[in-house]
Amino acid sequence: MNQYTNAVQTNDLTRHFGEFVAVDRVNFYIPKGEIFGLLGPNGAGKTTTIRMLCGIIKPTNGSGTVLGYDIRKESEAIKKRIGYMSQRFSLYDDLTALENIHFYAAVYGVPAGERKRRVDDLIDQAGLRGYEKELTHNLSGAWRQRLALACAIAHKPPMLFLDEATAGVDPVSRREFWDLIYQMAGEGISILATTHYMDEAEYCNTIGMMYQSQLVALASPDRLKDELPGTLIQITCSDPLRAEQIADQVSGVIDSAIHGVRLHVAIRDEKVLPQLKKALAQAEIKIFDMETILPSLEDVFISMVEERLQKQVNQASGG
Repeated sequence: MNQYTNAVQTNDLTRHFGEFVAVDRVNFYIPKGEIFGLLGPNGAGKTTTIRMLCGIIKPTNGSGTVLGYDIRKESEAIKKRIGYMSQRFSLYDDLTALENIHFYAAVYGVPAGERKRRVDDLIDQAGLRGYEKELTHNLSGAWRQRLALACAIAHKPPMLFLDEATAGVDPVSRREFWDLIYQMAGEGISILATTHYMDEAEYCNTIGMMYQSQLVALASPDRLKDELPGTLIQITCSDPLRAEQIADQVSGVIDSAIHGVRLHVAIRDEKVLPQLKKALAQAEIKIFDMETILPSLEDVFISMVEERLQKQVNQASGG
């Protein structure tokens, strides 16, 4: 049996497509039984990272292991021991839910004598009891998601990859799906999940934030929020877009960003508040509410991206 300390380990993992750098020197590890979230916008390099780890494509440079197996040399061994689920849900619409699970259990090599019991267990684990005889194309997105998860873990893999698996599913169903993921992590399954939903990162033990093919942050959700510099202020006002432009010109404002109909402003300290209020008043922007709030992971990500963009501007201008 292959011995390993971390379910996943990467070392300067890099992938080029011609001149385009899709993944640039990415380093992280996932201990056994932990949930690792790989966050970032579409095109950041998350899916390419997963495809390398699953043995689907080889890295251009760097290295990595999954369950102790080398992603370059032992991709077939990796594929047999992992579960994979993407937002596309690789299901057969003309089969029932039960038939889909039976099919994947057979494909993954679950012994015939154990298959019926395993399928029954999966029906219960995924909460599909009562829906197992429904044709898959008749199932809603949330139930299809549960079915796809059951198929992905039919062979009891010790490692599960979820690639944007909750995309297009309503918030309540996403939360219920993550409850299932928590249960599996509690059973010792290691999980890597990519997502662009920042709220989902709260479910992860560790988060890697990707932007422009690079890993720009790596820590627990709480630590990332604690490390956001300054104090975060939430402002409800008459013109958030213009207020953002005004706030960015105030000395002591680190950055600002619009969140829905409100404005989030990170300031160096609370001594900046009088200047901020004065600048907004001079611009005839009415403030309806202003309060100090705890940062969200979205605040953290926006702050990191803006800092990175500013560095790129400074480098381009020779500053």
